[in-house]
Amino acid sequence: MDDQSGKTVIVTGANAGVGFETALALYEKGAHVIAACRSPDKAQDAIEKIKQHPGTGTVEAGVLDLSSLASVKQFAADFSTKHQQLHILINNAGVMRPPASKTAEGFELQFGVNFIGHFALTGLLYPVLKATPGARVVTVSSNAYLRGKIDFDNFRLEKPYDPGGEYAQSKLADIMFSIELQRRLAQAYDTVVSIAAQPGANNTELLRHMGEEELKASIARVGPLMEPWQGALPSLYAATVAGAIPGALYGPDQDGGYRGYPAQAAIELHALDEQVAKRLWKYAEEVTGVVFP
Repeated sequence: MDDQSGKTVIVTGANAGVGFETALALYEKGAHVIAACRSPDKAQDAIEKIKQHPGTGTVEAGVLDLSSLASVKQFAADFSTKHQQLHILINNAGVMRPPASKTAEGFELQFGVNFIGHFALTGLLYPVLKATPGARVVTVSSNAYLRGKIDFDNFRLEKPYDPGGEYAQSKLADIMFSIELQRRLAQAYDTVVSIAAQPGANNTELLRHMGEEELKASIARVGPLMEPWQGALPSLYAATVAGAIPGALYGPDQDGGYRGYPAQAAIELHALDEQVAKRLWKYAEEVTGVVFP
């Protein structure tokens, strides 16, 4: 990675797993990193761990609960008061297969946190991104998007809860958001760039809601798990490499995208459905009240 000195970066979910490793790598290379976490304690813990490593950057705590649009708005307002530029926004935080639950606004938790919260965050930070030459938005999806389907009648647990299906839907929404954002930025002749990443199969806290047998079955299906530092590489590639392609998806280059090192990945056709993406975008605008670019 090139030197990142002078860059201001937000990493959501920076307290654990891939998010922590992403924030750490950027700190080591000189960036000013805002570790955006659900609570002050989690943010402070992340900062203390990051500062144990040698690095030329700086790190700042940010309290961001993506399951609450009020929290998202407060975080964005606080950031915009302190900072005039934002070079990189990494929409990394996520939940996977939790017990059936909803966000403060009544969305199924995975859809609400993984997609709706990040949609609102990106839009609220858009004026600062636009004011920053070469700014990038990296949205972290997952190979689970391959099994996803956008069901406009099931964003609020209207149907029987399927934890894996809801997760896949949220991650499909993430990649469609990233692509549609780039489409809109290009149409507006904006210099902000939107790129998607997926980390492959990693041994992180995301697995905490999976039972032992379920986890064994998953590993048998996808193969051995990588460590979080390697899962962070696609996000770091999308965020920092000069040749990263706007609107593309980057992920591990081996075993169907579950392991390896960053490379551009093919995007399946259902994630490229422009009509569904535009309908999803309009829905997100309506429920969040956030309109951009």
